[in-house]
Amino acid sequence: MTDREPIEPDADGIDEGKRLIRVGGDKGLSLTERFANQIHRFTWRTPLHALRLRGRFPLKLVAVPEDPMPGDARAGIALLKGEIAWRGETLPIAELDFAKLKVSTPLMAYLHGFGWLRDLATAGTRAAAVPVAESIMRKWLAVHGDTVSDPAWHYDLCARRILLWSAHAPLILSSGDLIYRSAVLNGLARAARHLDRGADRAPPGAARIAAWAGVVAAGLLIPGGQPRRAFGETGFARALDSGFFGDGGLISRSPAALLETIELLAMLRQVYACRRERLFQPAQAALDHAVPALLGMLHGDGAMASWQGGGPLGAERVEAAVAATGVRARPLRQARDWGYQRLAAGSSVVIMDAAPPPVSRLATGGCASTLAFELSDGPHRIVVNCGGAGMGGGWLPQDLAEGLRTTAAHSTLILNDHNSTAIHPDGSLGKGVSAVELDRQENDGGSRVEASHDGYARRFGLIHRRTLNLSADGRELTGADALEPTGRRHRDGVAFALRFHLAPGIEISALADGQGALLRVPGGPVWQFRCTGGMLSTEESLWVDGKARPRGSRQLVISGEALAGGTAIGWVFKRAGQ
Repeated sequence: MTDREPIEPDADGIDEGKRLIRVGGDKGLSLTERFANQIHRFTWRTPLHALRLRGRFPLKLVAVPEDPMPGDARAGIALLKGEIAWRGETLPIAELDFAKLKVSTPLMAYLHGFGWLRDLATAGTRAAAVPVAESIMRKWLAVHGDTVSDPAWHYDLCARRILLWSAHAPLILSSGDLIYRSAVLNGLARAARHLDRGADRAPPGAARIAAWAGVVAAGLLIPGGQPRRAFGETGFARALDSGFFGDGGLISRSPAALLETIELLAMLRQVYACRRERLFQPAQAALDHAVPALLGMLHGDGAMASWQGGGPLGAERVEAAVAATGVRARPLRQARDWGYQRLAAGSSVVIMDAAPPPVSRLATGGCASTLAFELSDGPHRIVVNCGGAGMGGGWLPQDLAEGLRTTAAHSTLILNDHNSTAIHPDGSLGKGVSAVELDRQENDGGSRVEASHDGYARRFGLIHRRTLNLSADGRELTGADALEPTGRRHRDGVAFALRFHLAPGIEISALADGQGALLRVPGGPVWQFRCTGGMLSTEESLWVDGKARPRGSRQLVISGEALAGGTAIGWVFKRAGQ
């Protein structure tokens, strides 16, 4: 199982010219679909479903695959000391009661998906880790081993349990207690039967891909699993085909979810490897496209950009995931279907959201971020989005996380304090951006992207058009934002605010004419900002880091009023000195 040759996809070149990108009109599940899902989950609690999960349980696993992903050593050390510590939430293991969990949704997934096993394995010796792993496992089995419930038995969490239980079997199956060992193996078999019956009912995209990966893994690792494997690979191919865009991005448009899916496929690759086989070809093809798409989301520090609820997940994690795939590739510069544009020159990287938000049926927690961008200079971030709306935890209260989904939390233009795509009280996305017109050009002078969206057309009769030009040496990013009338009547004097959220620690020094500022980057270069077409001011902001911790920062704001005949705002970020 050697690394593959570097991939040079056609998409690594730039397809110049215009294109119209549209999003499906249905923003969420229909009432019929919602009712059907509720009925299906209700059936989990019926005796019939319990009977379906009964059957022979394996006496052992066919093989034990490796877990190619490193865990969080700090979280693992906390576990060895008797405490679950995760993104600012702490829970003593002695007080852990799976019947009465009162934790955030992300921590709930961490516990039920057994991601903590990876952290525990990273932190200490097997002798030290086994008692902790067995203690938590016994608590989980006592509540959920024989009882199918929500959310513990969500299909994607069942799949992750199968992968992590098998990879870390030495931690949870070393006991001489035969009743306990049987309960663990029976739990594995029951999860597989649960997935057999419902993997296709998992939400499309990352969750459904994970669910079918669990079916395939069970088929490879549980004795007598050949029929399940054949059935699973057929469903897995369907899930991959419907869950990914052709350019390698997930249909949820979430880079964080893409990273998690790549990690899951890398784990499945090891399951095949322990059986001395190559990864299922459609899964390998998905990785071949997904890795360049992921690399296209990285800044100069090697960490990720903040889009669609994700945050700047660290370089070490990204590097480990890419290495585990065996895929070597260049960053994807233009992902038209996934919806991101990457401009890179010199030491500068610009990443732009050039598509409508994901439809609600394909993603929870989608953000109204169309036409926002981020800018970095080598390892230094300059312009950012607040990010982190989907990360949650003790440091990031849910009400604040919801606010981070808004247009104002992204580096783009907001009109009359309205989101470009509506965010409903129930969290779903409403009306707004339905189409983005995109034009990209490359020449000796640099890279140019022009894009427009119709998110303000219905309410205000205005189209937002943004143009970004990155010079060939990467030292200058010139931008223009315009509000253009659509022909529909609208009133004069609609307030606009053009926001540029800055990375934490950047010191802002306003220029005397009130139309510019010097930006001093900690340990980095000085950048100059200039603007025309509005009044420049600064406001407080925040940025959510890779550990889901909000950090205070500042933002530049150009404000003014949109006129009936249209409005234009010009601006430039220019690196000073050498």
